[in-house]
Amino acid sequence: MNESLPTKPFLVLPYDELEERNLGARAKRDTVSPGDQEEEYRAYLEKEKRIKAVTLCFSDIEGRFHMLDYDKKFLLASADNLTFDGSSIRGFTAQRESDLRLQVDWTSFLWLPADLFGAGKVILFANVLNREGNQYESDFRGLLQQYLRDLKRGQGLTASVSTEIEGIVVEGPNAEQRFDEKEGFHLISTGGYFHSLPRDPLRQFIDASASVQRAMGFGNEKDHPEVAPSQFEMNFSYADALRTADQVQLYKLICRQVANTMDLTATFLPKPIMGINGSGMHTNISLAKDGKNSFYGRGEEGNLSGIAREFISRILNHAQEMCLVLNASVNAYRRLDPHFEAPNQIQVSPIDRGSMIRIPVGNERTARIEVRSVSPDANPYLLLYTLFQVGLLGETLSASQGNGEETRLLPGTIQEAIGLFEGSALMRTILGETNVEKYLSYKRLAADRSPRDLGTLVKTSEIIYHHEVTNQALWNLF
Repeated sequence: MNESLPTKPFLVLPYDELEERNLGARAKRDTVSPGDQEEEYRAYLEKEKRIKAVTLCFSDIEGRFHMLDYDKKFLLASADNLTFDGSSIRGFTAQRESDLRLQVDWTSFLWLPADLFGAGKVILFANVLNREGNQYESDFRGLLQQYLRDLKRGQGLTASVSTEIEGIVVEGPNAEQRFDEKEGFHLISTGGYFHSLPRDPLRQFIDASASVQRAMGFGNEKDHPEVAPSQFEMNFSYADALRTADQVQLYKLICRQVANTMDLTATFLPKPIMGINGSGMHTNISLAKDGKNSFYGRGEEGNLSGIAREFISRILNHAQEMCLVLNASVNAYRRLDPHFEAPNQIQVSPIDRGSMIRIPVGNERTARIEVRSVSPDANPYLLLYTLFQVGLLGETLSASQGNGEETRLLPGTIQEAIGLFEGSALMRTILGETNVEKYLSYKRLAADRSPRDLGTLVKTSEIIYHHEVTNQALWNLF
């Protein structure tokens, strides 16, 4: 290559300008019509010569994050006919029905930091359509988006969510794919809750990741080391349920990417190391109508409305059968241990962190419920679709269940969770027969690769065949 040849100056924006642009895009997502946003962003891409590629991203039924880059000119000319081979995506189509389409969601437009993603790139989320151009039945981003629109039109309800996503940073790049149970993972910090020196590796990782999230318009709130050594949590603002699910996927991507640049691995395995706290994704939920928080009940117990209490009752009643959605991996069932503040008790409490649902202190604006039994490797779209459907459509606890002296517990193994999920008429009604059977088939594949009795040693199989870790080469080694 002739180094004297000039290179094209692709777009590189400083972080403060990225933040300003992305916060502006976020502000108009649910206030400006999708058609007007598409027109605006198309015009921008036509005019901005320094954009070379548009990254489209989507998630499969287990929550794996997929990305592909389209040449800008090709995308603008062909956005209504973007096809891909769905048979190559686990949990999507069989080979005989492989053609699927991507529908660009122009309301999700974001500018990307050049130092992590390359110069001259923007990113958009996409929904998956079938051959005929209709919503694909196993794309839960599209299903969640349509459900939220129907909820707004039919009942006037707006669903809002925030998540508290924990992860652990370990030594070495690609540490999950190279995991050996004899060696385990190697932590980078021995500190604990709020405790790390200002320039130690964990703090540097948190600072770098938080800077990227801020630049991408997350609306950062706080970040800190968590209870376990090498554990972190970075909180971002409450938002519409779909936008929060998108940010969950971007959050994990950013953390992994930043860690990789530091020759580290950010892992969202629920329990990568025994003897210390695992990682969760506490999910805060509320509903609003006409701008007022429907979960707030002034003077009522816990300042929660009857709507909120019924929502909680339905979640608790169906907790066991939907646990496989909330805890989607073999490794997740190691985390549900009350000795490490993990919520395996099917009950609600304002203070007990071993309870599945907690009622945080709140007022008219912030009243919400916190579902604590969610692991960070759950598919966020499938998770929220399920939680809201169950919370609004499920059956409430009976009087005998609500006043029972013996506390019900969540499943202790993925095998138990699979059986309860498989036998649930409600899950089949909410998710559809096809999706239930697809999801079960992949969870059984993972479960069958690990012993039923996991013991006290984290097994190689539960790591390398994990849905967010494995790749085709590792599956083929089984």
